[in-house]
Amino acid sequence: MRARSDDHSQREASPPLWKNRDFLRFFVGQFVTNAGDSLYSVAILWAVFELSGSTFLTGAANSLLLLPFLLQIAAGPLIDRLPIKHVLVGTQVVQGGAILVLTVAASTGALSVPLVFVTIPVLSLMTLVADPLRATVVPRIVPEDQLSRSNSALTTITHGLDMVFDAMGGLLIAAFGVTTLFLLDTFTFAVAGLLFSGMLIPVVDDDSDGAGESATATYLADLREGVDVLRGTVFVEIMGTSAVFNFAVGVTLAILPAFGEMLGGPAIYGLLLGALGIGRVVGSVSASRLTHLAYGRFKPITYVFSALLWVGSVGSPSVVLTVVLFGLAWVSAGIDAVMLETLSQKVFPADQLGRVSAIKGTVSTGTLPIGSLVGGLLAEQLGTVATMGLAAGGFGFAGLYFALRSPLRGVPAVKDVGPEKLDVHAQTSDSRE
Repeated sequence: MRARSDDHSQREASPPLWKNRDFLRFFVGQFVTNAGDSLYSVAILWAVFELSGSTFLTGAANSLLLLPFLLQIAAGPLIDRLPIKHVLVGTQVVQGGAILVLTVAASTGALSVPLVFVTIPVLSLMTLVADPLRATVVPRIVPEDQLSRSNSALTTITHGLDMVFDAMGGLLIAAFGVTTLFLLDTFTFAVAGLLFSGMLIPVVDDDSDGAGESATATYLADLREGVDVLRGTVFVEIMGTSAVFNFAVGVTLAILPAFGEMLGGPAIYGLLLGALGIGRVVGSVSASRLTHLAYGRFKPITYVFSALLWVGSVGSPSVVLTVVLFGLAWVSAGIDAVMLETLSQKVFPADQLGRVSAIKGTVSTGTLPIGSLVGGLLAEQLGTVATMGLAAGGFGFAGLYFALRSPLRGVPAVKDVGPEKLDVHAQTSDSRE
């Protein structure tokens, strides 16, 4: 069942988004914790490389950090059954504690590669648990007519700003050192935990009855329920195109340092990361104004155009133009992230969003760590520039696939979408064996 009533009068009485106390706490908390995630990723990768001098170990560390994208499917059914507020706060406490250990070790000269590699799985596990939460929390704390704006705002400070924080992390390490960055990181998780602890998150009754079932049986039933809800819908093909796109993103992230070094050094690498982040921010901010456009026709046009911008950036003789075109190519990805999340929240039941989002997230983004591993190998065989150009195929494939598939072209505007228009049918306990 839905976390909120669809009654028109109740929506009329809802406060504006920026007067919604719980949303504001969640928004600021997500901003702070996302900054922490980005900063510790940069700090950890730099620490491993500085301590070992090994690009192999640095790559292995990055693969571990990206592993939650591959394992999200394990978290969704659990998230739907856990007390959301406790999970929100608990993940911040554990992450802050893990980074504090690294901070103390770095300040006392005891920081080592084995210690870092022991810490990474702890951080990755908390990311694995926390990532499906946003899709679950937002419909519980904001009315349906504000979903698009809230998702746009949240995407701006999560998917949009992550690369900006990555670039900032590099500058902070250069200026103050890795120990200071770890200390700052510990502070971000403490602040986020305090913000989340003050939220009031409505409880959604789960219509399923798990009494008498083992934890494993209940988990598998929940997982099957999420698969059943998705089966036969356009979201299956959307997940497939996203998987190809994110494989290309993984390739890009693996070779971007080499591409930046080739163009002028670490400063250019930072600018490319910043351009990527800013492009996504511009897209996510713009998304709430584009909900009247047919999603199935808007996406292919913008994604093909982004592929052309990407190819232009790789072939440009000007470093400035390369950075600008590369950033512009990511605007469409920022728009799409908001639109797609809003589509999901409008068509799937609130008590199933965690498991559905986890399945979608695993299929769509599980190719990121694989793409990172393949990207490094491709660059060695084909060269950095050629591999960077091929990565533009991520945008190109997604855009062309949407253009050629009539069910995808027929996806309506976000503001007009509903379960019946996308053939989504919720599974209930009555439909379980």
